[in-house]
Amino acid sequence: MPPPLLPEPVRRLAAWCAVGLLVTGAAAVGVWLVVTFRTAVTPLLLALLGTALLGPLHRRLVAVGVHRSLAAGLTCAAIVAVFGGAAYIVVAALIDNGDQIVSSLRRAAEDLAGRIGAEGTSLDDLAASARNLATRFGSTAATGVISGLGLVVEVAAMAVLALFLVFFFLRDSGRAVAALRSLAPATTGDMVEAMARRAFQAVEGFMRGTTLIALIDAVLITAGLLVLRVPGALGLGALVFVGAYIPYLGAFLSGAVAVLVAFADRGLVIALWALGVVLAVQVLEGNILQPVVQSRTVQLHPAAVLLALTAGAAVAGILGMLLAVPFTAAAFGVVEEVRRHYGHPPAADVEPS
Repeated sequence: MPPPLLPEPVRRLAAWCAVGLLVTGAAAVGVWLVVTFRTAVTPLLLALLGTALLGPLHRRLVAVGVHRSLAAGLTCAAIVAVFGGAAYIVVAALIDNGDQIVSSLRRAAEDLAGRIGAEGTSLDDLAASARNLATRFGSTAATGVISGLGLVVEVAAMAVLALFLVFFFLRDSGRAVAALRSLAPATTGDMVEAMARRAFQAVEGFMRGTTLIALIDAVLITAGLLVLRVPGALGLGALVFVGAYIPYLGAFLSGAVAVLVAFADRGLVIALWALGVVLAVQVLEGNILQPVVQSRTVQLHPAAVLLALTAGAAVAGILGMLLAVPFTAAAFGVVEEVRRHYGHPPAADVEPS
């Protein structure tokens, strides 16, 4: 038998490169399909996150004897109450304290302009220039408002569709495994089911751990802002809770908003105290909450999280950042299941002597 043209390490490297190209191509096609059909795919992905988050509650309700349909309805009511309540608190805080915050920002900006020697450039001058610009480009502004209203309607429609999908996913979760096995070849049914369960467990663990961390962050930051008498403390705390679902960046941005509001209303000293509260909570999260909570649910290196956030933001903006990390966790879960299944080949049978 003639010797192979290429050494064994080179052939293995070529095989792995081919596999990598195939996986990358499949992922690129998947991302293209998601972006192209985002109106239908986005509610589906959000519904999967909601199902992963509320699955334990639904299972507990079913375990105590509640009918599956009623349990799914109660679980959907719970998600509406939590996130709808958070949105209501944020909006109410903006309405109640909006004028106060805007006037405080105005005073802070005028004080800053005076300190840097720009007294002649007041906010009134800037506002007059903005009004002239808006008058000149009024038709463009009107078009932007209409586009914004259309976006709001689209987001609301997707949210309602996602809520209905959560209901059906929870109610018919037992049929999902059978449907998945029916689509897979008979010889790979067990493997496909194991991969799907591992991926969903990773998403479920991430959502459960993130929710716990978000709740702790929101409670601590809200308590600190209430002690400092920062206006809209409850709304800012709700914003921290919602923003925590985007790891690292969400907490940073919501904390920055809290510090800005404190600076605008209470001055530099209170803003520094608010910054101290936010940083203390972030240190607590990074050194205690994240290692303790997430290590029991899903393990992702911070570098992998940041890369996933960057890729998600490049593909789909804020929505991509929200979906990137849990589905990266699912991908890692699938890889681990494949390694567990194929990483240890069975030992060769030994013939008896």
